[in-house]
Amino acid sequence: MSVEKKNIFLNNTKTSIPYVSRQVPVGKNYPQRDNSKAHATFIERRLKECYERSETQKQVAAIRYKEGVYLEFSSAAKHDLAIKSLENRTQGIRLLNVKFDEEKETIKATVYIPAGKESYFIQKVEAYSTEVTEKGIPKHNDLIRGIEDIRVAMLDSFWIGKPADIPNEVAQWCEVWIRYDKLSFEDALTNISECCKTLEIVIDHNKLIFPERIVHLIKANKYQLSMMISCCQYITEFRRAPEPTSFFDKLSGLEQQEWVVELLNRTEFKDSNSAICLLDTGLNGSHPLIAPAIKNSITVQAVNDSWEATDHMGHGTEMAGVALYNNLKDKLIDPKGLVINHKIESVKILPPKGANPVELYGAITEQAVALAEIANPTADRTLCMAVTSPCYNTEDGSPTSWSAAVDSITSGANENGEKRLFFISAGNIFPEELTSTGYPDSNILHGVENPGQSWNAITVGAIANDIQISDISYKHFRPVADVGQLSPYSSTSVTWSNKWPVKPEILLDGGNMATNGTDYTECEDLSLLTTYHKPLIRSFSTIWGTSSATAQASWMAAQIYAEYPGIWPETVRALLVHSASWTESMYKQFCKEDTKTKGRKQLLRTCGYGIPDLSKAIQCVNNSVNLIIQGELQPFTKNHMNEMHLHDIPWPKEVLQSLGEAKATIRVTLSYFIEPGPGEVGWKDKYRYPSCGLRFDVINSNETVEDFKKRINVKMRGDDIKDSGDGSSRDWYLGVGNRDVGSIHSDFCDDLAVNLCDANYVAVYPVIGWWRERSHLGKYNEKVRYALVLSIETPEVEVDLYTPIITKIETTPIVEISIPK
Repeated sequence: MSVEKKNIFLNNTKTSIPYVSRQVPVGKNYPQRDNSKAHATFIERRLKECYERSETQKQVAAIRYKEGVYLEFSSAAKHDLAIKSLENRTQGIRLLNVKFDEEKETIKATVYIPAGKESYFIQKVEAYSTEVTEKGIPKHNDLIRGIEDIRVAMLDSFWIGKPADIPNEVAQWCEVWIRYDKLSFEDALTNISECCKTLEIVIDHNKLIFPERIVHLIKANKYQLSMMISCCQYITEFRRAPEPTSFFDKLSGLEQQEWVVELLNRTEFKDSNSAICLLDTGLNGSHPLIAPAIKNSITVQAVNDSWEATDHMGHGTEMAGVALYNNLKDKLIDPKGLVINHKIESVKILPPKGANPVELYGAITEQAVALAEIANPTADRTLCMAVTSPCYNTEDGSPTSWSAAVDSITSGANENGEKRLFFISAGNIFPEELTSTGYPDSNILHGVENPGQSWNAITVGAIANDIQISDISYKHFRPVADVGQLSPYSSTSVTWSNKWPVKPEILLDGGNMATNGTDYTECEDLSLLTTYHKPLIRSFSTIWGTSSATAQASWMAAQIYAEYPGIWPETVRALLVHSASWTESMYKQFCKEDTKTKGRKQLLRTCGYGIPDLSKAIQCVNNSVNLIIQGELQPFTKNHMNEMHLHDIPWPKEVLQSLGEAKATIRVTLSYFIEPGPGEVGWKDKYRYPSCGLRFDVINSNETVEDFKKRINVKMRGDDIKDSGDGSSRDWYLGVGNRDVGSIHSDFCDDLAVNLCDANYVAVYPVIGWWRERSHLGKYNEKVRYALVLSIETPEVEVDLYTPIITKIETTPIVEISIPK
């Protein structure tokens, strides 16, 4: 598309200010123990029983037993457990995992106690029983009174996921998560390898490495998993290994080769640095509509040479047709000339049909990205993956090894910090689910699939655009969804815990299903036209669901990269989310009760931020201007918060004042990448999943700059830390309770234009993360990059906001952008 008014990249807007966060006390709900001595006696007895039982097991074991014991600590029902106090690194006592038992409403924590340290907790219990603090409270009060029971940890203590997924007599592929530190890395790998050899457990050579965690794939039965706990001192958890979903059977398409020739005759393929890399079933690069967009043969690859790089199923080639042409049917019908300004790449991550070996798909994904970058190292690359797993998924939205691997890839956590843009499909709902549950209830109940839990990737859902069925074989069928409604294929995050990211973030065309009132089915007329992987048989096929939507999202990103070479991945991500909006049909479906806690929350969790508008993302118009800031912030020093950024935004005050009480909308989007800290250890306190978090706020119309600083920064309050200023926050549509999750935050506020003329200060400030809380990892001085996109939009198209801003700022709208190495 032709861009007339480029997005405006701002420089020199930042003031860095020392930052202290607003301390919001979080009350802990520990049980009251009326008789502390009696409780201490009980806990001490349970500890000694556990140690005795562990020793007996070692004496009768036929294998070499580990040095140490695993214990499971349980809270009282509906009460807290002092999780942080259960670990002492200097003593070698390690917290391994934390789980919430929904049925019993209890918290359970698994802890490793090395040999010789058995007295550690006994001494704590004795102090609780006999000593008091200056305030007359028993010593270690929260720790000991929070413990309801203790037992020797069994297999179920280490199992993350549904108990029914634990293998029985037949060995199944599982993930084993093991802990390590700087001194024990090699020993942990050797220990797990020797245990598997002793127990005759198959172990895959691939592994994923995260901070303090290594993930291996093993094939074991229930007995072998239990014995692993006995002989390996580094285990933290087990999970069932996900397998990627099977793709739909292919539908027949159009067979008119003349259409291909006619389209190619009016298409120009540019030698662009923008590229979309498909991680899929391979690619048939000989297809006439695809071949001209391939840079060279080495950019079509497979992670395993024996798989060959060609497309064995068709799905990868179908994705390519959408990723290159966006809407192939429209391009065929429209007689105008066409410019393709990006390249297509492919790395095959799924093995051919037949005996499909289970793979550690996080490791496979890492290998695929590395191969793409070696083959074409300078590309502005958009990674696109529509391979998901619905099986053995997390039901609450918590991370998996695969989604955490994607977060490592995008953040560059394990390398030199190179950031990457990644799109993942949300996963599809099958027609049988609608038969039993109906639409859209099936969408609400079907959670986004693994690895769509990734914080840094954009997870893409689907919207329905087609409702016309002409195929006579569907005579008695009608479309399930109306135009502009959520596609029947699209999964959501409604059932997830509120603390996990909003997924999907955006929606694009995923086609529609057909129904006769009883049965539900895919329908060619309600699908998207694309390229077929065997062009000698026919040229076209169809594709639907979140796969086609993900390919379209990648196409949009590639256009932005082509227009702004070198733009940060965080910024492309921000622009797409920033440009998105909901349809009236979505409001009617999911926002019947228009409140932040109900309707708006459900709208966000089903439809994300809506449908992105490439025209809005890639350029400005007179009455809607995108201001972009690409910044870098150091959130922490050791054990402390460090800085916040205050940006002075050059809004045209005179123009906004002249509009008076005309309606206007201010929108802000903040995008950054976190480094993952995976492992099921409660996801709070020092075990948080994100390395750090960022938040934004905008000065209100009734607020001075000093009051604004005091409201968000305790450091600015001087001696009176309770002086939070006289201002108040704006009435944001989603509000902090909905938007402040994950690593992209977007919200808007409708107001009178005159009230927005003073919205010229925006703060970006940090919130806690494991970089600070786990200071022994040495990451507390790290910096985090962020993209901040701001816009004010007025409904009057004749209003010119663009020119006064260009006149006001010293920089030009076109800025050379480079990515720090």
